[in-house]
Parts: sequence; structure tokens; C-alpha cells
Amino acid sequence: MTASTTAISVDRNPVFPKAELNRFLNWAFVWILLANAGFIAMWFVGAPPRYLEIGIIGFTGLIVKRFAPWVQWLAFVAVMSYSMLSFVGGLFNLNISSLIYSLQFFAELKPDSSIEYIIVSILAVVTMVMAFWLLRRPGNFSNPWLIILSGGLIMGLATADFAMGQGMRGHYKRSAPAGAFFESATGQTQFAARADGKRHLVLIMVESLGVPQDNQAMSDKLFAYYENSAIQQRYDVSKGTNLYYNSTTAGEVREMCGRWGDYYDLVETKDDSCMPAQLAAKGYATQAMHSFQGGFFKRNEWYPNIGFQQQEFWPDLQKRGAEWCGGVFAGACDRQIPKLLAENLKQAKQPTFLYWLTLNAHLPVPTGLNLNVDDCQKVSPALAKDFPMICRQFAIFDDIDSALIAEITASDFPEADILIVGDHMPPYYDRHHRSQFDPERVPWLYLKHKGAATPES
Repeated sequence: MTASTTAISVDRNPVFPKAELNRFLNWAFVWILLANAGFIAMWFVGAPPRYLEIGIIGFTGLIVKRFAPWVQWLAFVAVMSYSMLSFVGGLFNLNISSLIYSLQFFAELKPDSSIEYIIVSILAVVTMVMAFWLLRRPGNFSNPWLIILSGGLIMGLATADFAMGQGMRGHYKRSAPAGAFFESATGQTQFAARADGKRHLVLIMVESLGVPQDNQAMSDKLFAYYENSAIQQRYDVSKGTNLYYNSTTAGEVREMCGRWGDYYDLVETKDDSCMPAQLAAKGYATQAMHSFQGGFFKRNEWYPNIGFQQQEFWPDLQKRGAEWCGGVFAGACDRQIPKLLAENLKQAKQPTFLYWLTLNAHLPVPTGLNLNVDDCQKVSPALAKDFPMICRQFAIFDDIDSALIAEITASDFPEADILIVGDHMPPYYDRHHRSQFDPERVPWLYLKHKGAATPES
């Protein structure tokens, strides 16, 4: 009688006993919902794909659910840190190894200048604290059907993430594949071939200068300042676009060393095939200017290894009168560098190759902080209304262009060819802003000096 009663009692148990179901729900709340909620919220505004990260987090949770809560929490912190780094890398077209390498320079940034970074940091801390407390609840379920269900949830969420990102393929995680076709603005224009010892060469790489895509207001503004008689009188003007991969330093290697890649191997090794070294061998003085700290991405170390004989960074530019402009990347105000650039060329004792990397258009572009971006209506009413941060970027571009044109059209500006090129598309996190740019190409403008004397003004 006892055996029969026991058998009946077992048969009447539900498929998922309450305690087992509660453990599953505790697990799913942490490893499915909490770990991904913030990223899921980004689906509707746009974000880098992270289906791989969803799988890594979920299946890590299944592996560690049997361990002590503190072990689970350490695993949660590890996989979430990886996921967040991968997400940021996707935004800025950096692979995870490049991003981790870049963390050593974090102390030189000022993320508290951006409300976006502040909010994200707070949410990250809250997520980790919540996980610490929630993982103390039992979550080690063993029912085979619940394990299958958990795997289904992981795969389903990863599939949903993949589907939500279909319209933005190619906008994120742009690393050059093996054998990728190479092109650059310096190559397309045969820029270095103009080095005949009679003129200076000026290469300007503009931070986050992208190619507008199906946005007439942006297309109308891009390089519009150069469509004037003073420029036309002195220079032959041509425009174009070229492929880009990865971030700013990769753009520098692209334009000056003629290959896809980054700067890591240049920190310890010289590359005499890069343009500055080639021009130095032809008798050109080679100078580099950058509105930020020289130690960031070790430019003060690898610039000499590609042939730069002289370097000027934020502290040097400050001594020469450049004002401070804020932001996450705080340094010299780009609008004041053309004057210093012109002074360098006017004082040059020999033909000079001068390279300038701008700074202030780094995202996000905040208001205030001496950036001169607060009144965006004067830049473009259409952009100010629909794309306010793009508008602030164009305010910075306008200031650079105005200051540069004033110098290079002056009667005492020496003969020089000037090539302006973007490093990468602006890495906006949201689909609304990011989709306004070509995901694969950056623009260039070439001002080829006509060689004729310019009348005195």
C-alpha cells in the first residue's frame, strides 16, 4: 500500500516542480534578461550586432550555475566586460584585441564630459551590483527540459539580435579582410609625386569626416567652403572617396604607409617605405601636428619611426597660443591650428611635408567647452532639427575650413599642395545618425597648387 501510494504521488508531480522552475527563472533573470536588457533596448535605435556575445553569456551561465555564487558573479563580470568591450569595439570599428590594447590610454580621456558615457557607466555598475545579489538565489536547475528551454532562449535571443541588425550590416566591426583591395586618397591623387622640391605638401586628416548618404543637407555642406573664387584662383580642386577600415590610427597608416594595418608594429620598428620617410629622403623637412596628447596611441613613439623629424602635440600647441577645447578628447582647438600650420610653412627653410591630425570632432561632441557648436541653427537648420550631433560636428568642420581657407588663400602663404581626407565614418551608436553616412568610404578634397603667382592683395 505504501509503495503504491508513493508511486501515485510521484506520477502526480508536475513536469517542472515549483522549486526547479524557480531555480530556472532565477537563472534566466540574470543570464538572459539582466545581461542583455540594456543591449536589447538599443535594438530600436541601432547598435552593433552581438549575437555571439549573447551565446557566450548564456552558455557560460549554464556552465557555472552549479558553482558558488561568488564564482558565478566573477564569471558574469568577465563575460559582461567582454560583451561591453566588444560592443564599444563594434561602434568604433575596432576588434577586441585592439580595444583592449587601447585601454592603457584611458586615463588621458575625459568621459565625464559626455552625458552618454556617464549614463552607460552608471548602468554598468547597477547591472553588476544587481547580479551580485540575484546570483545568491538558487539557480542550479537540472531538469533536461528546462536545460533545453534555456538553450532555446539563448539561441532565440541571438537570432533576434541578428535579425534586428540586418539593415545595418557593414556599419560595424570594419576590419580589413585578408587580401582586401587597397586604396587611399594619397594614392588616388598621386600626392607624393608632387614632391619636386618646389612646393610644400600638406596632408590633413579630419577626425570622423564621413561621406553623406542620401542626406542632401550634409552633401551640400561637405567641402562647400572651398567652392569660392579665392580657392579656384590658386588651386585646382578635385574630390573623391576611398575605402577605410578600422579607426583613426589605421587611417593614418593607410594614407602615409600605403597599406591596411595599424600602428602596433611601428612602435618598435622603423618603416622607411612610409611617405614621411620617403619625402625626408628627398630632402623634405617632415612635421606632424596633432591637437591631442602625443602619448595617446603612442604617436610620439611611432611618428618618428615613419619618418617625422618634428612633432607638435597639445602641450606644444598650447605654448604657441592654441586655446583649450573640451570633450571626451580634450586638447587644442582645431580652428586655431591652421594659423600655426601656416606659420610653420612660412618659416620653413626647405620644402616641407606637414601632416595635421584634427581632434575636436571626436564623438560625442558636447555643447559648451569652447567648441563653438552651441548655435547649430547657423550651421544648418535642417541638421539642427533632425541630427543635432551631426550638426555640431559640421560646426567644427566649418570652423576648420574657414580658418584653413583664410590661411591658404593669403598672399604670403607659400606654394603648397593640400590634401584633406577623413579617417573613418563618424561612429554614431544609433541607426538614425549612423545611417546618414556611407559605411565603407571616407571623402577627400585635393587642392593642387596651380603654380602661378598669386597677385598681392
